Amino acid sequence: MKIAYISTYPPRECGIATFNHNLMNAINANFPDRKSPLEGGFVVALNDSENLQEYEYPSHVKYVIRQNHQKDYIRAANYINTSTADAVILEHEFGIYGGESGIYILPLINRLEKPLISILHTILKDPSYVQRIIIREIAEQSSKIIVMSKRAVEFLTTIYDIPEDKIQIIEHGVPDLEAPEINPVKNLSQFKNHRVMLTFGLLSRNKGLETVVKALPKIVEKHPDVMYVVLGNTHPGVIKNSGEEYRDHLKTLAAQLNVSKHLSFINKFVAEDELIDYLTAAEVYVTPYLNEAQITSGTLSYAVGAGAAVVSTPYWHATELLADGRGRLFDFKNSEALAETVNELLDDKEVLDELKSNAYEYGLHLRWPATGAEFICVAQEAAAKHDFSDKILKNSIVDPEVLPKFSLTHILRLTDDTGIVQHAKYGIPNLKEGYCLDDNARALIMALMAYQRSGSNEAFKLLPIYLSYIHYMQTDDGNFRNFLSFSRQYLDEVGSEDSFGRTIWALGYLISCAASNSYREFAMEIFHKSYPHFSALKHIRGQANTIIGISLYLQAFPTDEGMVAELVRLTQPLIDAYETTRSDDWEWFEESMTYDNAILPLALLHSCEITGNQKAKDIALKTMAFLDKLTLSNGYLSPVGNEGWYHRGGKFPVYDQQAIETMAMVLMHFQAYQIFRKPQYIEKMFLSYKWFLGENSLRAPLYDHETKGCCDGLLPTGINRNQGAESTLAYMISHLTVLKAFELEYEYNKISDDLQLKVC
Repeated sequence: MKIAYISTYPPRECGIATFNHNLMNAINANFPDRKSPLEGGFVVALNDSENLQEYEYPSHVKYVIRQNHQKDYIRAANYINTSTADAVILEHEFGIYGGESGIYILPLINRLEKPLISILHTILKDPSYVQRIIIREIAEQSSKIIVMSKRAVEFLTTIYDIPEDKIQIIEHGVPDLEAPEINPVKNLSQFKNHRVMLTFGLLSRNKGLETVVKALPKIVEKHPDVMYVVLGNTHPGVIKNSGEEYRDHLKTLAAQLNVSKHLSFINKFVAEDELIDYLTAAEVYVTPYLNEAQITSGTLSYAVGAGAAVVSTPYWHATELLADGRGRLFDFKNSEALAETVNELLDDKEVLDELKSNAYEYGLHLRWPATGAEFICVAQEAAAKHDFSDKILKNSIVDPEVLPKFSLTHILRLTDDTGIVQHAKYGIPNLKEGYCLDDNARALIMALMAYQRSGSNEAFKLLPIYLSYIHYMQTDDGNFRNFLSFSRQYLDEVGSEDSFGRTIWALGYLISCAASNSYREFAMEIFHKSYPHFSALKHIRGQANTIIGISLYLQAFPTDEGMVAELVRLTQPLIDAYETTRSDDWEWFEESMTYDNAILPLALLHSCEITGNQKAKDIALKTMAFLDKLTLSNGYLSPVGNEGWYHRGGKFPVYDQQAIETMAMVLMHFQAYQIFRKPQYIEKMFLSYKWFLGENSLRAPLYDHETKGCCDGLLPTGINRNQGAESTLAYMISHLTVLKAFELEYEYNKISDDLQLKVC
């Protein structure tokens, strides 16, 4: 069996790198006929440097990912998929991957066509929104999740909602080495004629070594031959940010306590065969971490495996591994308790030896070859059960069951008696930013859709709020302001053409499907008052939104010849823009694709449905196909990003992706389905909608199941966690459109089946 390993890797100094190196060797050790690591697979290594030559990797490192280069992750997935690997093992630690909390790993694992086994080295009790997303998505994409403690299983099932049958405990492996008969370490000056307390590993402030230094005065008072040895380099990240400040702090503290002669640093990274010498030469091994949030500790596992007498603070891994007499615990930061425990052990050789014996016996079953054999079983089972077609089907199927339950919770949170607040900080309304016409127009559309679908009393009560806001923002001459402060002060004299057009859209929709006659009459009054400004529109997005509103109005009043003429007149600038700009490789209306792009073909689809304009229909289909090719060709929606936009002949901008782009894509494909009744439009509509649920370039859902809101955008490094009105309304309109589309498809297919039966 060949395995592809995704991890940091030596010579990079990193605990995960060491673990993966040991695991690869342990798996290969179970195949004695293998002559080199390459026969067992290869490594995809994570670099913390831009320089691919930063580390002199061994030959079995076949691909290197630069941590903060997202495209490297995609290329790595392609490399693995075209390799002869039978399975993939992922070492997961948030900090070794790029993007917010390491979110760049998600697109890689989503593209894998090989079975994935993921080893979680950190499982947080209080994860952030993004961290929880990452762990859940890793679990979703993995055949098996490997953890190293029972507490980890508890966290994954209760906090992350991961099924227990997907999780397996394989404890941290330890070196398959015995203490040497003649230990060279005992001749070192720090060890010779001393009783040594030892800590090893990369130094950083969260290690809590000052607790041990503070305990030294009471320990050396009773045992003056004690030496506390700290073995290991300072963590590279710490060196980069603050140099040796922590090591110097410990030295200063020791000097203040008059124990400098009892503190020694061995500042180097040691290999396993040398590490066993240090561990077995020490009397007591100490892990004084500062808090409980340590689900796995490789250094602790190594100490137990070596049969050391371990004294530790009660972090999660320590409470499990040191149970049943395999070690001693003392409270966090409690130097007095540490001194008392160490003195007790040094006073009683029998108790000390029993502790060592218990640890050694337990460590026998943790040795790397045995651990490697367990991983081989997991990988073989995953490979035997793996069917990539299931993954393809799951990602492409049009299934209404995957939709979250519709909820107005966040909309109600954002809405007061004035209207809907335009922005939020996370899920909390940001009242400082006030209100805008755009969002209240969208909110009116959403509330109408919700009321139409279910007769929701909550939605019905929202209608007069949003309609009243639109009325309040209309000027005496029929135009509209856009922005209003929280204290209800106008912030502009005339709003944008976009906000004007979206308002006409909302009014047209209300007129076409009024919840009550009074609402329709009120909407018509506002609509007709604004009519003189239709002819003043100069920008195609303002025109496009207005076209949609007029088309919806004409569904209710098809004989209004003046409005039909206005629809024809407003449609012509879009046709002219296309014919002026288009070429064989650029089927679009402008020299650049900017924002709310799908609204342009959508407007032409609405127009041709009313007018029968064949040219408008042809252009709508051509530009829709061009937009689909650009944004859906990867198997998920990747809309034009707002970071620079897409200029003709330029580079396609991936980020910042906005929710209104997705809503427009959903509405465009739904309108195309309504006109042409082709299932492909339903599929593309649903594929676009799934952008909200995590089918996107970062594999991160923007819909928040907790708040029932939608995050404001997809950034290069993660998610914009603010959940304002625009993004939430875009999600909810898309959601309601998808539900309506499924119902229409069902009815259409049912009618087709009935007709077929009659023919038969």
